[in-house]
This record gives sequence, structure tokens and C-alpha cells, in this order.
Amino acid sequence: MNAAASNRGIFCIFAPQFSDMAKLKIGTVQMSCTADKQQNLDKAIAKVREAAAGGAQIICLQELFTSLYFCDVEDYDNFQLAESIPGASTDALSEVAKELGVVIIASLFEKRTEGLYHNTTAVLDADGSYLGKYRKMHIPDDPAFYEKFYFTPGDLGYKVFKTKFATIGVLICWDQWYPEAARITALMGAQVLFYPTAIGWSTAQDLPTNDEQYNAWQTIQRSHAVANGIHVVSVNRVGFEQEGRMKFWGGSFIANPFGTLIYKASHDQEEVHVQELDLAATDRYRTHWPFLRDRRIDSYQPITKRYIDED
Repeated sequence: MNAAASNRGIFCIFAPQFSDMAKLKIGTVQMSCTADKQQNLDKAIAKVREAAAGGAQIICLQELFTSLYFCDVEDYDNFQLAESIPGASTDALSEVAKELGVVIIASLFEKRTEGLYHNTTAVLDADGSYLGKYRKMHIPDDPAFYEKFYFTPGDLGYKVFKTKFATIGVLICWDQWYPEAARITALMGAQVLFYPTAIGWSTAQDLPTNDEQYNAWQTIQRSHAVANGIHVVSVNRVGFEQEGRMKFWGGSFIANPFGTLIYKASHDQEEVHVQELDLAATDRYRTHWPFLRDRRIDSYQPITKRYIDED
């Protein structure tokens, strides 16, 4: 084989030409929020309409989009923000989903019963039907992110949702840092992995620290795309909250199944974006980079331990 032919062969393996089938248009809504819950819901609906007008079929809203990010303090009054799921917000969004013929991914503060609350995402199908919910499994507790005060860890396990347009997986914010969550959701058949998110910088931090934190956040999620051979969609909020002490860093992005960024939002602007995905890419990448084939599932028992102590 001559060098030209050899190079062509390598190109075919590592840069496959994807088919025109299995196209899917994703909408992302990156926005700022206020203390007015109805105003936030109305704003989100307007932006869902904007994404749908641009051709989006599945539209993802950011984490806890109906309020400011209230977990900066431990305040019992904030439990009044919670609602049942299904409930008023999902009812309103269901009507919009049905009218526009789109799937909506909506992250909400769930009141399960008195004294029991979750950080939960509901999925509404393109006919307006409620497909179900995912409850955030990993709950952080850091300065200005006191989520353990509010949220009980999820007990529904990892979930996929068979929507009109694709089978999707949904995880939430702090779940982003755990490859186990992404792997399990991918193994359940998710074609696209969505992460509604609320994460930001303290305005007291220096720029190098900000850059390092954002790059780590983006890198870990891009690695989920690579390891599992699926598109990853991460949607964050923007704006200054906590009386100016916190700047939510936006930077929403979409990565293809090899971790390449095909969209990245700004760090300080509201953005509605529509991106076409080629779901056939999953088969191509997984065929030529067969990570799932080569998994040694017989050797992974230690992963279920908190830590492996030496004898």
C-alpha cells in the first residue's frame, strides 16, 4: 500500500463521514434569574418558544430555573419555593411542549411531602405528556452551595427517558463530576446526556482560579462524552446573585461523542442556542474506539467501596 492510500485509510478510521440519518436538534437556554418565581417561569417559556422557532426538538433549561440559586444560605423560608412534580410548573410547561411539539427538560425544587425535598428534573414529551423525573443523586455541601440542608439524595436511581425524538439521559449539576453516573446512564441506552447546572465563581476569586475551575468542570464532562461515545449537553445559568458575591459562569456547551466542543456559550450573556446533532456519530465512534467492548466488568467490584484500605 502506498503512503497516500495508507493515509486515506487512517482518515476513514479516525475521521468517519457520518450519515444524514438520525439528525436531532437540541435547544439550550442559558439565562439569569430573579427572586420572582412566575417571572422566571414566564421568561423560560419565552426562551423555549425562541428555541422551538429555531427548530429545536429537545430543549433543556438550567438547574432550578424558577428561582435564584437559594442554597447560598440555610434558610427555612426557602422551602416555600418547592412544589410538587407533577405540579404547577410542569403543567404550564406541558402545555407549551404540546403546543410547540417539543420535549422540555425542566429542573425544579421538588416537595415530595412535608419535610422531604429533592432537586429534581422533569421531562415533558412533545405531546405534552409527563414522562417522569430524575432526582439528583449527588448532593454537595460547600460554602455558598449548602444543598444538603435542602435536598434529600435521589432514590429513583439513574434514568433514561424515551422521548419522541431520542432516548435521553438526565443528570444534575454535582452529578457532573462522577463518571459512574454518566457510565450507568449511557449503559441504560441514553443517546444524549443532559446536565442542567447552576455553578459559578465567587467574585472574590482571582482569574487564574476561575479559569482552572471552569476548565475542570468542562473537561470532566467532555470526558464523559469520550468514555461513553455520546453527546453531552451542559446548561448553566448566568448573572450575579447572592448580593453580587457570586457570578454564575454560564459557559453552557455541547460536546460530540469524542469530546469536541461543537458549541460554547459566553460566561456573562443570556443565550438561546439550537444545535443539530448527528446521533449516528455514536455508532461510528464506538465502533472505531470500542471502549464499551473492552471494559473489564469482572474487575470492577472495588468501585462499590467508599475507599480501599490497605491491609
